[in-house]
Amino acid sequence: MASMALQKNLISLGYGLGTRSVAVAGMQQQQRHSSDVRFLTRPDVSALKRGRGGRSSFSGIVCTIFGASGFMGRYVCNRLGKTGTQMIIPYRGDHYDVLPLKLAGDLGQVLFMPYHLCDEDAIRKAVKHSSVVINLVGRDWETMNFKFPQVHIEGAARLARISKEMGVEKFIHVSALNSNIEHEGYKLKGGSQYLKTKGLGEQAVRDAFPEAIVFRPSDVYGQEDRFLRYYVGLWRHQGMFMPLPKAGKDIWKQPLYVGDIAQGIVNAVKDPLAVGKTYEAAGPRRYELCELIDWFHRVLRKNPDEGYAIYDMKWDPMIELKARITEFCPSWPVNYLTRDKIEREAVSDTLMGLPTLEDLGVTLTKMEDRIDWELRPFRAKSYYDEELGEFESAKPPTYIAAN
Repeated sequence: MASMALQKNLISLGYGLGTRSVAVAGMQQQQRHSSDVRFLTRPDVSALKRGRGGRSSFSGIVCTIFGASGFMGRYVCNRLGKTGTQMIIPYRGDHYDVLPLKLAGDLGQVLFMPYHLCDEDAIRKAVKHSSVVINLVGRDWETMNFKFPQVHIEGAARLARISKEMGVEKFIHVSALNSNIEHEGYKLKGGSQYLKTKGLGEQAVRDAFPEAIVFRPSDVYGQEDRFLRYYVGLWRHQGMFMPLPKAGKDIWKQPLYVGDIAQGIVNAVKDPLAVGKTYEAAGPRRYELCELIDWFHRVLRKNPDEGYAIYDMKWDPMIELKARITEFCPSWPVNYLTRDKIEREAVSDTLMGLPTLEDLGVTLTKMEDRIDWELRPFRAKSYYDEELGEFESAKPPTYIAAN
């Protein structure tokens, strides 16, 4: 009788609504129901973790991804969505550009909002609920709206500063390999402005957010990239010939698969030891540029006996003229060909002994395992229905294994 009276008093006071209390040997045992109101002992978002870590769960991480509509952003969003991360995706321009990213996460886990890189109020609104902010914003060429310094330096510093002010725990910034190295200009006096501003932007991010995690990726390839498709494009060729800086001799590249850099970013989000580090993201093998381009054309079945050849572009003023012409395009240069892009071609990938993606637990993908798939749409006579084994496989290139 006493226990029943106690239960009635608790219900009348509003305590234990929907619960049943039973006194057993001087102990009180409670059975809770889904309708019970429970107060969090820890008011942070991580206390709301639900599920086993898959796409249909919530990992407790709220992440804002700037530049998600770009080439690398689609891969990063997909891998974040697989781990149950709630994503806030600011976008500029048409919302149809980012609409496919809705499928990267479960229902209600992907949120969109318009913003502008110079609008600080919109940036604050985008990051105020986030524990992680990822900056993938960048330009491969200058436009009428944005020059390299505005995007790579001022914009990156603004995102880092506001993220710090709003209490963001982790800020991940994507820079570029070779951006910290001074090099002589091949076509442009002072070298590539893209690489120079990327390096200055990295310093600005460090000043505003000292604990930021920085990635320096090399040339990244994958579906809809600007590396493979740049070299196989008709505008980059001179008929059947391919002009290259120094004919591609003594220029070394370590192309990186886009899925590897995306996985590295996701692993850095979850790794507490990654805070404040700079990672050099490069592929597992080094190729000489001339050998790399020859290999691409072997895969494309455009052989030297058909007239294809590489030569030094310094003897051909037409390639620079084509680059100047495309720089006047208001938004997208033809085949991404600009003088700054040619300048970046002439720079060898140089590693400084910093941590790499392998330190984040990423198994690097060999380019030989992906190249047939990536270049298949551009193969010569692709309409021909070949028989199995009719054509020999392209001879792989010589390479140096990266240390």
